[in-house]
Amino acid sequence: MSNYHIKDLEEYFQVYRKSITKPEAFWEEIAEEHFVWRKCWNKVLEWDFAKPAIKWFQGAKLNITENCIDRHLHTRGDKTAILFEPNNPDEKAQHITYNELAKRVNQFANVLKSKGVQKGDRVAIYLPMIPELAIATLACARIGAVHSVIFAGFSATALATRINDASCKMVITADGSYRGKKTIDLKGIVDEALQETPCVEHVLVAKRIDSEINMQENRDYWLQPLLDEASDTCPAEVMDAEDPLFILYTSGSTGKPKGMVHTTAGYMVYTAYTFKNIFQYKENDIYWCTADIGWITGHSYIVYGPLANGATTVMFEGVPTYPDWGRFWEIVAKHKITQFYTAPTAIRALAKENLDFVTKYDLSSLKVLGTVGEPINEEAWHWYNDNIGKNNCPIVDTWWQTETGGIMISPIPFATPTKPTYATLPFIGIQPALMDEEGKEIKGNQVSGRLCIKQPWPAMARTIWGNHKRYKETYFSAYDNMYFTGDGALRDEVGYYRITGRVDDVIIVSGHNLGTAPIEDAINEHQAVAESAIVGFPHDVKGNALYAYVILKETGESRNHENLRKEINQIITEHIGPIAKCDKIQFVPGLPKTRSGKIMRRILRKIAANEMGNLGDISTLLNPEIVEQVIKGVL
Repeated sequence: MSNYHIKDLEEYFQVYRKSITKPEAFWEEIAEEHFVWRKCWNKVLEWDFAKPAIKWFQGAKLNITENCIDRHLHTRGDKTAILFEPNNPDEKAQHITYNELAKRVNQFANVLKSKGVQKGDRVAIYLPMIPELAIATLACARIGAVHSVIFAGFSATALATRINDASCKMVITADGSYRGKKTIDLKGIVDEALQETPCVEHVLVAKRIDSEINMQENRDYWLQPLLDEASDTCPAEVMDAEDPLFILYTSGSTGKPKGMVHTTAGYMVYTAYTFKNIFQYKENDIYWCTADIGWITGHSYIVYGPLANGATTVMFEGVPTYPDWGRFWEIVAKHKITQFYTAPTAIRALAKENLDFVTKYDLSSLKVLGTVGEPINEEAWHWYNDNIGKNNCPIVDTWWQTETGGIMISPIPFATPTKPTYATLPFIGIQPALMDEEGKEIKGNQVSGRLCIKQPWPAMARTIWGNHKRYKETYFSAYDNMYFTGDGALRDEVGYYRITGRVDDVIIVSGHNLGTAPIEDAINEHQAVAESAIVGFPHDVKGNALYAYVILKETGESRNHENLRKEINQIITEHIGPIAKCDKIQFVPGLPKTRSGKIMRRILRKIAANEMGNLGDISTLLNPEIVEQVIKGVL
C-alpha cells in the first residue's frame, strides 16, 4: 500500500513509526513510486551531524523540472499549472497550462544559455510576483543553474550583498512592480546595486509597468524579444541528487545574511510529499499560498511542491488591502480556492477590519486553511476558523524554517485533531527533541525546552553558501549530534508541540524563563489590542524586565491609556501570573517587521534598552519608517 497520501490518524501513526524505525526504506519507497529519475541511487542516506555532512539519494541523476512539468504533459497538459491573479482586479487573470509552462520554461532556459549561463552558475532573480518569476526559477533548474531569488522589496544594498555573496553572473528583474496603488522602480534599484557587483555580466528585464528606465548597452536586455526568438524545446540538464538547486538568504537578525543551500533530489521528494499531505491536495483542487516566491514558503509551496504533484497553484501579485480589505476573499470566491495558506500577521490585520469585507463573498469552496511564518495566536486562530473556515476547514498551523526546506511540524487535515496555537505533531520522518540548557533531552509530556531535530530529513539545507563553518556553528554546535532550530517549544499532555518563539525571545525575569509568545497571546486577548510584541530590557533588581509594544484597534485609540495598561497587565496576571506583568507598555502605530512579516525584535530590544544609536541596517524592513515613530513614543 502506498504511503504517499495519508488519510486518517491511525494511518499517520503507522506511517510515522515506519519512517522513524526504517527511514531509508521509507524514503526510498516514496522516491521510487512517485518521481522520475534518470538514474537510481546507490545509497539512500549518508549523514554525520558532527561534520555536518548530509547526503540523500547518493548517485541518483534527475532534473527537478522533468518532475514538475514534463511528466505531467501526457495526462495533464491542458490543465492550469499556474493561475496568475494580477495586482489590479480589473486586469484579467492568466491560466498557464502545463503545456504552455513547458514551452515558456524551455524558451527562458534557452535565453539563459544564449547569454552564457551554464550549469553551476548562480543567477539572481529580483522580480515581482508575476509568472516570469516562477518561470525563471524553473528555467534555471532546467539547465542546472543555481537560482538565488531575492525578494523584490529589498533595498539596493541588500540586493548587492546577496548578489556578491553568491557571485551571481546574471540578474533577472523587471522595469518595475505594482504594489496596491503604488509602483516600485525595480530597475532603478538594480542599477544602484550593480555599481557594487562586478560579478554580474548581464541583466534581463521583464516589462511589467511600462516605465521609462535606463538600459545599459551590452549589459541590459529586454526579456520578451529574446524569448520570442528562442526555441521552445530545451533538453533538461542531468543533475546529481546533491547538486545545488538554489540559494536562499535568511534575513538573519544579526550579522551578514546566510545563503542557505538546498540541493535537488531530497528537496524535491520532501516538498512534494509534505504538500500532498499537509494540504490534502486532490486532483482538481485550486491551491493558493499568499507568500512571495522570494521566501522559502514560495519556493516550496508555490513552485516546487505543488508542481511536482501536478497541482494548480495560484500566484497573486497584489496585497490583501487593495483595492480594499476584501481582496483575499474576493480571489477565493472568484477562483473557487480549495486550500488557502497565509501568515498570521495577515490574518491579524484582516481581523481588525469590518467583517463585511468577508461576509459578502462565497468562501464555500475552501477545504483546508493554513498558517506559516510564526505561531498563530488564539484570537487570530478563532477569527480565521469562525469567519473564513466557517468551523468546517481544518487549520494547519505549520512550523518550519528556510533551513528546513519543508514543513516539519503540522496537523494533517482530517487526520490530526487541531488545537489553537499548537503546530501539533511532527510530520512523517521528523524526530523532534526538547533539550535543556545542559544539553540533556527532556523526555515525557507537559515539558518545555529548546527544539532540536534528531535525524536528517531529505529537504534540509546542506550548508551556508561559502561558509560551512558558520553552518556548523549555527545549527550543529549547541547540542551533540542534533540540528538546533533556535526555537523554544513545549510539548503538551498528548505530545502536541507548541512553538514558543525564538530561544533568544526567552526572557529571564527574576530567574524565571518567560517565553514571549504566551505573553503576547495574553495581551492580544484584550478587546482593544490588535497586535503586540514583548522584549526584555535591563532592570536593576530583576535582571530583566518586560517591555510591551502594543498596537491598538480603532476602538482602543480613544480609551484612557493608563487604564488600558492596568487591564493588559491584569490579563497577563490571569493567563500567566504576576511574574509576567510588563513594567512598561508603549502604545505604537506599528511594529518593525521583516518582509516576510516577522517582528524585528532585535530593534525593539535596542529601543527598550535605550540603545538607539546602533540599530543596524533597517532598510530591508517592510516598514522602516515605523522605527522613528516607535522611538518618539519611548517611555
